[in-house]
Amino acid sequence: MVSINGNLLDNNEAKLSIDNRGYAYGDAVFETIRVNSGSILFWEDHYFRLMASMRILRMQIPMKFTPEFLESEIINLITENGLLNSSVRVKIIINRVSGGLYTPDKNEVDYVISVSKLSTNFYTISEDSYTVTLFKDHYVAPDLLSTLKSNNKLVNILGGIFAKENGFENCLLLNTNKMVLEAINGNVFLVKGNTIKTPPIDDGCLKGVLRTQLLRILEKLEEYQLEEASISPFELQKADELFITNVIGGIIPITKFRKKEYKNTVSRRLLGILNSRIRLGDK
Repeated sequence: MVSINGNLLDNNEAKLSIDNRGYAYGDAVFETIRVNSGSILFWEDHYFRLMASMRILRMQIPMKFTPEFLESEIINLITENGLLNSSVRVKIIINRVSGGLYTPDKNEVDYVISVSKLSTNFYTISEDSYTVTLFKDHYVAPDLLSTLKSNNKLVNILGGIFAKENGFENCLLLNTNKMVLEAINGNVFLVKGNTIKTPPIDDGCLKGVLRTQLLRILEKLEEYQLEEASISPFELQKADELFITNVIGGIIPITKFRKKEYKNTVSRRLLGILNSRIRLGDK
């Protein structure tokens, strides 16, 4: 079942109009959320990012869109799908209501929530190889709109197709300044010695929720020096480790870029700390 504006419908009955602005113009934002046994991970960060994204896109936020209301909508849908005791991937899409061409008639919104079951309760690291390459066909502008989870993700889509056609697990995207920005589905971290580096939001990368969690963890680990700074492609092959983060997969170590192979020692340590915080209820 899915929820459309709070109405629960079977998947085969749920339909959107061809005038839906998210479909017609990409006039929508979304959040992808992980829920473990009815507990929404990092809910506060997801909620405030969603509200900030709506404000940036000049959408009218309904008065009822409180954290408690949206949390209740999510848990209700999970319950109706019989997944309350499972790990679940939740996607919330907020689109401006139909009407107008490029310029909308109104700024009110509709919302859709969908859920699907995940296989593990906590984050794990696979032993499989995970090779990446740079995607150079298109670049991402280093501006505020690039930091949003909007329905305008053509560079990510084309990067995914490129990776699939050329035998890679992922692509690293570049901004128009030719700096490493992110992967097609998550933020990027680089480890060199005791320095851990990730691109700054000003470079145009997504303000990822799991990125935020790791920054909070790393700020308390005195043995590491944390840098939010631009990453040149030339730095990748000098790194000891590279890894990707997102709230569904957790921490995904990159095993190979070009001829360079990487360790995953720091990745595993950080993943252990992250899982411990989740177990203790620090969301």
